[in-house]
Formats: sequence, C-alpha cells, structure tokens
Amino acid sequence: LGQDCGGAPPDLLFFVTMAFVKLLKNSAYFKRFQVQKRRRREGKTDYYARRKMVRQDKNKFNNRKYRFVVRFTNKRCITQCVYATLRGDVVVAAAASNELTHFGIPCGHKNYAAAYATGLLLARRVLKKFGLDEKFKGKEELDGEEYHVEDEENEQRPFKCILDVGLRRTCVGHRMWGALKGAVDGGLHIPHSTKNFPGFKPAEEKGAESEYDAEAHKERIFGSHVKEYMEMLQEEDPTKYEAHFSKFIAEGIDADKMEDMYTEAHEKIREDPEGEKAEKKDITYERDDETMKASDGTEHVRSNKITMEQRKEKVAAKIAAAQAKMMEED
Repeated sequence: LGQDCGGAPPDLLFFVTMAFVKLLKNSAYFKRFQVQKRRRREGKTDYYARRKMVRQDKNKFNNRKYRFVVRFTNKRCITQCVYATLRGDVVVAAAASNELTHFGIPCGHKNYAAAYATGLLLARRVLKKFGLDEKFKGKEELDGEEYHVEDEENEQRPFKCILDVGLRRTCVGHRMWGALKGAVDGGLHIPHSTKNFPGFKPAEEKGAESEYDAEAHKERIFGSHVKEYMEMLQEEDPTKYEAHFSKFIAEGIDADKMEDMYTEAHEKIREDPEGEKAEKKDITYERDDETMKASDGTEHVRSNKITMEQRKEKVAAKIAAAQAKMMEED
C-alpha cells in the first residue's frame, strides 16, 4: 500500500486504510433489531424473575398463581395480592401503610414495624375475602418465632402466595421481610425461611448450625429500634429529636408508648381488617352557568360543554378579532 501511494500525505494514507474496515451495524442488523419490553426499558420490571413467578404448570391450566407483592416508596409500604392473566395482573386485595392511621398508627409508615402491620392487614383482608378468616387465624402470639400455617392440622389447605419483591435487593433484615412475616403470622402460606430475618446468624464454621434470635426479631416488629433512637436523640440532641419526630410529638406519641401503639393496632386489624369507613358527606350542588354552588357554602368553576360547531365558531371569532386588531395597527 505504501509503495502504491508513493509520497502521499499521512492523512490520505489513514483515509485509504479506514476504507477497508468492515461495517458491523449495517441495514440488516437494524432490520432484525428488536427492542426490549417497555417496562424493561423503563427499568421497572425484572422479566427473568417475573416469568418464573407467573409460569404455571400445564396440568394446572388456568389456575390462579397468587403473588404477595411488596413495594416501598419514600413515604409508605404497599402490599398487594395479585394473580396474572393474559390481559394483565389482577389485584385481589391491597393494603398500604398509610391506612394504618385508621388502626391507631398515625405516623412512621415506612419502618419495619409498619411493614409488619401492613403485611398482617393484607393477610386478614385476603382471607376475609375468600371466607377463610375463621379457619386460619394465623399466629396470635407475636413472639418472632418461625411460623408456618401449613404445619397446622386443617381440613382445608391454606391460601398460598409467592413473595414478589420487584427490583429490591433481598438483603438480611430488610423491611420486606417485615411485610412477609406479618402476612405469614396473619395466616397466609408463603414459602420462606428465617435466614433473611433480623436476628439470624449464619454458621461460622462448616457443619455448624446457624442461629436465629426470635427476640431480636420481635423487637423490630414492635418498633424497639425506633424507640431506642428516640430515647438517644431526646437525651443527646433535643433539637434534632423535635425535628425528626415532629409528627410523633404532634400525635402525643413518645418512646414509652411505641410498643402499646403497635400491640393495639395488631388487635384492631384482627378484629376488623377493613377499618373505619369515612362517613359520606351529604353535600348537594346547584349549577349557575359555569359556577357550581355547594350546600356547604363553597363554589367551584366547571366549564360548560360545547359542540364542535360552537368550538369552530369560537376559533373563527378569535381569528377575526386578531385580524381586525392587526388591520387597525397598520
């Protein structure tokens, strides 16, 4: 190549050599390129995990495979009992931690204790919906010990779900295990072990047995970790305590009342998982052109619906007005 080019400048030599590089991403490549599913592109769904959870045996065709879905936002914990269909997922029952306000937990809706209470609430709602709440009471004494409802002798098989944690990392002591423990203690059959619960210690040596401290888990369920932090802040930094726990202070909840608050909430959930329903306000409305006058004295603006012909006339009038204005300026 160098002999053919003779005394050609180096730029030209580079251009000549680059001309023989193979084009990998040609038109054939882009014709065959297939984009990922929308929720994969958005980073919302792990389809590898979802396929495993949703897949049903062929001899169980069209049988519902229920999932216990747990999600956490910046303000609350959301739990759902879901099954998949060809049209999409169907939610059987749902419970969110902000609903715990009706059961005596007015704040602190995203900690471990709130996640446990939310899981318990969902379990009781699901069993009540299927008429199983009297047959499967769950674990009434909350001591943190390992519990499996399927080990008890019952005429009917328990309601089975599979844990669905989404994109969350399943690390030891995470709040998702609180929601799982709450649902299991509430009477749902969710296959699990204690190795991810708070208080679990793996075996240090090969062949040795692992340890599970149920008392440490019980303390988490009743919010003892929050209680200890409240007491520490109250002594060391009262200003920070007032800022961090302002909602607790406003509701009159201090460190000593934490355990009683969660105990009472668990009892209320078991009594009636639906909670107190808000009373309907008997408000009537009267329309005066575009103003809606309510019986409680408030007013709202609601535009009148117009036809397509009226819309076109309105637009034509605006154009004519704009043209007239331009003519006057000229």
